[in-house]
Amino acid sequence: MKKSYYAGSWQKGRAFSPAVITEGGRTIWLAGHTGQKDDQGASLAGDFEAQVHQTFRNLDATLKAVGGGLGDIVTMTVFLTDARHTTRMTEIRAETFGKDFPASAAVTVTGFADPTMLIEIQGVAVLP
Repeated sequence: MKKSYYAGSWQKGRAFSPAVITEGGRTIWLAGHTGQKDDQGASLAGDFEAQVHQTFRNLDATLKAVGGGLGDIVTMTVFLTDARHTTRMTEIRAETFGKDFPASAAVTVTGFADPTMLIEIQGVAVLP
């Protein structure tokens, strides 16, 4: 599978690519993933950074179960309850993905079905 990233210029500091081009591969449609509990089941209520890290771990676990990993995500939609968290989420995404970022959108919502949720990420991955 061939994957190329169009880096653009204006969004470099926001840790996303304006376009990702794929050829071949299997498409994986990822449901919304959250991270309000850690791997041991402890609550992460109120801890935005911990929820972001856990959400990425949960996405990675799902992708590993189908033969992929976070690096296979080509686009994601990030839902946040507080727009003030967007910059920190972007920093964590940059730490998580390195230099090849998925395309992305961030949307502020008034709430989730579980009031302890502060972030939800859904996406699309393409596996070789």
